[in-house]
Amino acid sequence: MSGTTPAQSTVLVEQREQAKAARPSKRRVHLPRKVLAWQLVLYAVLILLALVYITPFLVQVATGFKTNADATADPLSLIPNPFTVAAYERLFGQSDFPVWFMNSAIVTIFVTAGRVFFASLAGYALARLTFRGRGLIFAALIAVMAVPAVVLLIPKFLVINQLGIYDSYAGMILPLLVDAAGVFIMKNFFESIPPSVEEQARIDGAGTFRVFWSVVLPMARPALITIVILSFQGSWNELSHFIVSTQSPELTTLTKGVAALASGQLSQGNEYPIKLAAAAIMTIPVAVMFFIFQRRIMNSSEGAVKE
Repeated sequence: MSGTTPAQSTVLVEQREQAKAARPSKRRVHLPRKVLAWQLVLYAVLILLALVYITPFLVQVATGFKTNADATADPLSLIPNPFTVAAYERLFGQSDFPVWFMNSAIVTIFVTAGRVFFASLAGYALARLTFRGRGLIFAALIAVMAVPAVVLLIPKFLVINQLGIYDSYAGMILPLLVDAAGVFIMKNFFESIPPSVEEQARIDGAGTFRVFWSVVLPMARPALITIVILSFQGSWNELSHFIVSTQSPELTTLTKGVAALASGQLSQGNEYPIKLAAAAIMTIPVAVMFFIFQRRIMNSSEGAVKE
Protein backbone atom coordinates (compact mmCIF):
# COMPACT_ATOMS: atom_id res chain seq x y z
CA MET A 1 0.00 0.00 0.00
CA SER A 2 1.22 3.48 -0.80
CA GLY A 3 1.99 5.70 2.14
CA THR A 4 2.31 2.87 4.70
CA THR A 5 5.44 1.83 6.48
CA PRO A 6 6.51 -1.83 6.80
CA ALA A 7 5.47 -1.79 10.46
CA GLN A 8 1.97 -0.54 9.56
CA SER A 9 1.68 -3.20 6.86
CA THR A 10 2.59 -5.89 9.37
CA VAL A 11 -0.07 -4.62 11.78
CA LEU A 12 -2.70 -4.66 9.01
CA VAL A 13 -1.81 -8.21 8.05
CA GLU A 14 -2.07 -9.35 11.68
CA GLN A 15 -5.48 -7.67 12.05
CA ARG A 16 -6.75 -9.44 8.93
CA GLU A 17 -5.54 -12.79 10.25
CA GLN A 18 -7.22 -12.17 13.59
CA ALA A 19 -10.47 -11.22 11.83
CA LYS A 20 -10.36 -14.43 9.78
CA ALA A 21 -9.73 -16.48 12.91
CA ALA A 22 -12.66 -14.81 14.69
CA ARG A 23 -15.09 -15.69 11.91
CA PRO A 24 -17.22 -18.79 12.62
CA SER A 25 -16.22 -21.75 10.54
CA LYS A 26 -18.64 -22.68 7.78
CA ARG A 27 -17.89 -26.34 7.82
CA ARG A 28 -20.83 -28.52 6.95
CA VAL A 29 -22.03 -30.85 9.64
CA HIS A 30 -22.39 -34.29 8.11
CA LEU A 31 -25.09 -36.36 9.79
CA PRO A 32 -24.68 -40.11 10.07
CA ARG A 33 -26.32 -42.00 7.23
CA LYS A 34 -28.81 -43.72 9.52
CA VAL A 35 -29.99 -40.40 11.00
CA LEU A 36 -30.25 -38.85 7.55
CA ALA A 37 -32.22 -41.85 6.26
CA TRP A 38 -34.68 -41.68 9.19
CA GLN A 39 -35.16 -37.95 8.60
CA LEU A 40 -35.93 -38.55 4.93
CA VAL A 41 -38.45 -41.25 5.86
CA LEU A 42 -40.05 -38.95 8.43
CA TYR A 43 -40.38 -36.08 5.96
CA ALA A 44 -41.84 -38.43 3.34
CA VAL A 45 -44.46 -39.67 5.81
CA LEU A 46 -45.34 -36.11 6.83
CA ILE A 47 -45.69 -35.03 3.20
CA LEU A 48 -47.90 -38.05 2.50
CA LEU A 49 -50.14 -37.26 5.49
CA ALA A 50 -50.36 -33.61 4.42
CA LEU A 51 -51.47 -34.69 0.94
CA VAL A 52 -54.08 -37.03 2.41
CA TYR A 53 -55.56 -34.20 4.50
CA ILE A 54 -55.39 -31.45 1.90
CA THR A 55 -56.59 -33.43 -1.13
CA PRO A 56 -60.33 -33.38 -0.16
CA PHE A 57 -60.17 -29.60 0.23
CA LEU A 58 -58.48 -29.20 -3.16
CA VAL A 59 -61.12 -31.44 -4.75
CA GLN A 60 -63.83 -29.32 -3.11
CA VAL A 61 -62.38 -26.07 -4.49
CA ALA A 62 -61.81 -27.52 -7.96
CA THR A 63 -65.30 -29.03 -8.19
CA GLY A 64 -66.86 -25.64 -7.54
CA PHE A 65 -65.51 -24.50 -10.92
CA LYS A 66 -66.71 -27.54 -12.87
CA THR A 67 -69.85 -28.23 -14.85
CA ASN A 68 -72.34 -30.81 -13.55
CA ALA A 69 -71.36 -33.23 -16.31
CA ASP A 70 -67.62 -32.87 -15.63
CA ALA A 71 -68.07 -33.23 -11.86
CA THR A 72 -70.20 -36.36 -12.31
CA ALA A 73 -67.87 -37.96 -14.85
CA ASP A 74 -64.62 -37.24 -12.99
CA PRO A 75 -65.40 -36.09 -9.42
CA LEU A 76 -61.80 -36.38 -8.13
CA SER A 77 -60.13 -34.37 -10.88
CA LEU A 78 -58.28 -31.26 -9.71
CA ILE A 79 -58.46 -29.54 -13.12
CA PRO A 80 -61.92 -28.31 -14.20
CA ASN A 81 -62.67 -29.08 -17.85
CA PRO A 82 -64.15 -26.70 -18.81
CA PHE A 83 -63.52 -24.01 -16.19
CA THR A 84 -66.74 -22.21 -15.21
CA VAL A 85 -68.13 -20.06 -12.39
CA ALA A 86 -71.72 -21.05 -13.05
CA ALA A 87 -72.07 -22.64 -9.60
CA TYR A 88 -71.10 -19.39 -7.86
CA GLU A 89 -73.40 -17.37 -10.11
CA ARG A 90 -76.30 -19.65 -9.13
CA LEU A 91 -75.38 -19.40 -5.45
CA PHE A 92 -75.34 -15.62 -5.30
CA GLY A 93 -77.89 -14.82 -8.00
CA GLN A 94 -80.48 -17.59 -7.97
CA SER A 95 -80.57 -18.82 -4.37
CA ASP A 96 -80.90 -17.57 -0.80
CA PHE A 97 -77.19 -18.05 -0.15
CA PRO A 98 -76.57 -14.31 0.61
CA VAL A 99 -79.36 -14.44 3.23
CA TRP A 100 -77.80 -17.54 4.79
CA PHE A 101 -74.41 -15.86 4.91
CA MET A 102 -75.84 -12.69 6.49
CA ASN A 103 -77.69 -14.67 9.18
CA SER A 104 -74.57 -16.65 10.05
CA ALA A 105 -72.51 -13.46 10.21
CA ILE A 106 -75.00 -11.71 12.53
CA VAL A 107 -75.29 -14.66 14.89
CA THR A 108 -71.53 -15.32 14.94
CA ILE A 109 -70.60 -11.70 15.70
CA PHE A 110 -73.04 -11.37 18.61
CA VAL A 111 -72.28 -14.83 20.01
CA THR A 112 -68.51 -14.32 19.85
CA ALA A 113 -68.69 -10.92 21.55
CA GLY A 114 -71.08 -12.24 24.21
CA ARG A 115 -69.02 -15.32 24.98
CA VAL A 116 -65.83 -13.31 25.38
CA PHE A 117 -67.52 -10.86 27.76
CA PHE A 118 -69.53 -13.30 29.88
CA ALA A 119 -66.85 -16.01 29.97
CA SER A 120 -64.35 -13.41 31.21
CA LEU A 121 -66.69 -12.17 33.92
CA ALA A 122 -67.61 -15.66 35.10
CA GLY A 123 -64.03 -16.85 34.97
CA TYR A 124 -62.81 -13.90 37.04
CA ALA A 125 -65.58 -14.40 39.59
CA LEU A 126 -64.73 -18.09 40.03
CA ALA A 127 -61.01 -17.35 40.22
CA ARG A 128 -60.96 -14.29 42.50
CA LEU A 129 -64.23 -13.68 44.32
CA THR A 130 -65.09 -15.54 47.48
CA PHE A 131 -68.75 -16.46 47.84
CA ARG A 132 -70.81 -19.35 49.12
CA GLY A 133 -71.29 -22.17 46.61
CA ARG A 134 -68.34 -21.28 44.41
CA GLY A 135 -66.99 -24.83 44.46
CA LEU A 136 -70.43 -26.23 43.67
CA ILE A 137 -70.82 -23.90 40.71
CA PHE A 138 -67.43 -24.92 39.34
CA ALA A 139 -68.33 -28.59 39.76
CA ALA A 140 -71.58 -27.99 37.87
CA LEU A 141 -69.56 -26.26 35.15
CA ILE A 142 -67.35 -29.31 34.74
CA ALA A 143 -70.44 -31.53 34.67
CA VAL A 144 -72.00 -29.46 31.88
CA MET A 145 -68.84 -29.85 29.81
CA ALA A 146 -69.19 -33.63 30.10
CA VAL A 147 -72.78 -33.70 28.81
CA PRO A 148 -73.12 -34.31 25.03
CA ALA A 149 -74.78 -31.38 23.27
CA VAL A 150 -77.31 -33.61 21.52
CA VAL A 151 -78.79 -34.59 24.92
CA LEU A 152 -79.76 -30.96 25.56
CA LEU A 153 -81.56 -30.35 22.24
CA ILE A 154 -85.09 -31.19 23.42
CA PRO A 155 -84.79 -29.28 26.75
CA LYS A 156 -83.30 -26.37 24.82
CA PHE A 157 -86.24 -26.33 22.42
CA LEU A 158 -88.74 -26.44 25.29
CA VAL A 159 -87.07 -23.55 27.11
CA ILE A 160 -86.80 -21.42 23.95
CA ASN A 161 -90.44 -22.07 23.09
CA GLN A 162 -91.60 -21.33 26.65
CA LEU A 163 -89.74 -18.01 26.69
CA GLY A 164 -91.41 -16.97 23.45
CA ILE A 165 -88.20 -16.47 21.49
CA TYR A 166 -88.59 -19.44 19.14
CA ASP A 167 -87.91 -18.67 15.47
CA SER A 168 -86.15 -15.36 16.17
CA TYR A 169 -82.64 -13.96 16.36
CA ALA A 170 -82.98 -13.91 20.14
CA GLY A 171 -83.64 -17.64 20.18
CA MET A 172 -80.62 -18.21 17.96
CA ILE A 173 -78.22 -16.01 19.92
CA LEU A 174 -79.14 -15.98 23.64
CA PRO A 175 -78.65 -19.72 24.37
CA LEU A 176 -75.17 -19.58 22.84
CA LEU A 177 -73.87 -16.54 24.72
CA VAL A 178 -72.29 -18.57 27.53
CA ASP A 179 -70.04 -21.55 27.01
CA ALA A 180 -68.78 -23.76 29.84
CA ALA A 181 -65.44 -24.42 28.13
CA GLY A 182 -64.80 -20.68 27.77
CA VAL A 183 -65.47 -20.05 31.46
CA PHE A 184 -63.17 -22.92 32.37
CA ILE A 185 -60.34 -21.53 30.21
CA MET A 186 -60.67 -18.00 31.59
CA LYS A 187 -60.84 -19.20 35.21
CA ASN A 188 -57.62 -21.19 34.85
CA PHE A 189 -55.84 -18.29 33.17
CA PHE A 190 -56.91 -15.75 35.81
CA GLU A 191 -55.66 -18.10 38.52
CA SER A 192 -52.19 -18.04 36.89
CA ILE A 193 -52.00 -14.26 37.47
CA PRO A 194 -50.73 -13.44 40.99
CA PRO A 195 -53.22 -11.46 43.11
CA SER A 196 -50.44 -8.98 43.96
CA VAL A 197 -50.87 -7.27 40.57
CA GLU A 198 -54.34 -6.16 41.70
CA GLU A 199 -53.35 -4.83 45.12
CA GLN A 200 -52.08 -1.45 43.91
CA ALA A 201 -55.32 -0.78 42.04
CA ARG A 202 -57.36 -1.68 45.11
CA ILE A 203 -55.20 0.63 47.25
CA ASP A 204 -55.97 3.44 44.78
CA GLY A 205 -59.67 2.85 45.34
CA ALA A 206 -60.58 0.80 42.28
CA GLY A 207 -63.61 -1.46 42.64
CA THR A 208 -63.86 -5.10 41.64
CA PHE A 209 -65.10 -4.44 38.11
CA ARG A 210 -62.52 -1.69 37.54
CA VAL A 211 -59.72 -4.03 38.64
CA PHE A 212 -61.09 -6.72 36.36
CA TRP A 213 -61.54 -4.43 33.35
CA SER A 214 -58.44 -2.23 33.60
CA VAL A 215 -55.83 -4.47 35.25
CA VAL A 216 -56.54 -8.17 34.85
CA LEU A 217 -58.38 -8.36 31.53
CA PRO A 218 -55.59 -6.74 29.46
CA MET A 219 -53.19 -9.34 30.85
CA ALA A 220 -55.51 -12.13 29.67
CA ARG A 221 -55.13 -11.31 25.98
CA PRO A 222 -53.84 -14.80 25.02
CA ALA A 223 -56.85 -16.44 26.67
CA LEU A 224 -59.22 -13.91 25.11
CA ILE A 225 -57.87 -14.63 21.64
CA THR A 226 -58.34 -18.34 22.27
CA ILE A 227 -61.97 -17.73 23.28
CA VAL A 228 -62.53 -15.57 20.19
CA ILE A 229 -61.27 -18.31 17.88
CA LEU A 230 -63.19 -21.10 19.59
CA SER A 231 -66.40 -19.05 19.82
CA PHE A 232 -66.22 -17.87 16.22
CA GLN A 233 -65.60 -21.37 14.92
CA GLY A 234 -68.23 -22.97 17.15
CA SER A 235 -71.02 -20.49 16.39
CA TRP A 236 -70.21 -20.32 12.66
CA ASN A 237 -70.34 -24.11 12.34
CA GLU A 238 -73.30 -24.62 14.70
CA LEU A 239 -76.14 -26.67 13.20
CA SER A 240 -78.14 -28.60 15.80
CA HIS A 241 -79.08 -25.50 17.83
CA PHE A 242 -80.38 -23.68 14.75
CA ILE A 243 -82.46 -26.71 13.78
CA VAL A 244 -84.37 -26.63 17.08
CA SER A 245 -84.54 -22.82 17.43
CA THR A 246 -85.79 -21.70 13.98
CA GLN A 247 -87.98 -22.80 11.12
CA SER A 248 -88.44 -19.70 8.95
CA PRO A 249 -86.52 -19.68 5.64
CA GLU A 250 -85.46 -16.07 6.22
CA LEU A 251 -83.60 -17.16 9.39
CA THR A 252 -81.73 -20.02 7.73
CA THR A 253 -78.00 -20.00 8.44
CA LEU A 254 -75.19 -21.27 6.26
CA THR A 255 -74.98 -24.57 8.08
CA LYS A 256 -78.68 -25.30 7.59
CA GLY A 257 -78.64 -24.13 3.99
CA VAL A 258 -75.54 -26.09 3.04
CA ALA A 259 -76.92 -29.16 4.82
CA ALA A 260 -80.13 -28.82 2.78
CA LEU A 261 -78.05 -28.53 -0.40
CA ALA A 262 -76.00 -31.58 0.51
CA SER A 263 -79.11 -33.65 1.20
CA GLY A 264 -80.63 -32.72 -2.16
CA GLN A 265 -83.63 -30.85 -0.73
CA LEU A 266 -82.92 -27.69 -2.74
CA SER A 267 -81.61 -29.25 -5.98
CA GLN A 268 -82.12 -32.10 -8.39
CA GLY A 269 -79.47 -34.60 -9.43
CA ASN A 270 -75.94 -34.64 -8.12
CA GLU A 271 -75.28 -30.88 -8.33
CA TYR A 272 -71.76 -31.38 -6.98
CA PRO A 273 -70.43 -27.96 -8.12
CA ILE A 274 -73.02 -25.83 -6.31
CA LYS A 275 -72.88 -27.97 -3.16
CA LEU A 276 -69.08 -27.89 -2.88
CA ALA A 277 -68.91 -24.22 -3.89
CA ALA A 278 -71.19 -23.37 -0.98
CA ALA A 279 -69.10 -25.52 1.37
CA ALA A 280 -65.89 -23.86 0.16
CA ILE A 281 -67.25 -20.35 0.80
CA MET A 282 -68.42 -21.43 4.23
CA THR A 283 -64.90 -22.47 5.25
CA ILE A 284 -63.27 -19.15 4.26
CA PRO A 285 -64.15 -17.02 7.35
CA VAL A 286 -63.02 -19.70 9.81
CA ALA A 287 -59.78 -20.29 7.88
CA VAL A 288 -59.04 -16.55 7.78
CA MET A 289 -59.74 -16.18 11.49
CA PHE A 290 -57.47 -19.10 12.33
CA PHE A 291 -54.56 -17.97 10.16
CA ILE A 292 -54.72 -14.44 11.58
CA PHE A 293 -54.67 -15.50 15.22
CA GLN A 294 -52.95 -18.90 15.15
CA ARG A 295 -49.71 -17.54 16.62
CA ARG A 296 -51.57 -15.84 19.44
CA ILE A 297 -53.48 -18.87 20.71
CA MET A 298 -53.11 -19.15 24.45
CA ASN A 299 -49.85 -20.42 25.82
CA SER A 300 -50.23 -21.76 29.34
CA SER A 301 -47.16 -19.84 30.51
CA GLU A 302 -47.89 -16.59 28.65
CA GLY A 303 -49.38 -13.72 30.56
CA ALA A 304 -48.54 -14.98 34.01
CA VAL A 305 -46.53 -12.65 36.23
CA LYS A 306 -44.07 -14.07 38.65
CA GLU A 307 -44.05 -12.67 42.14
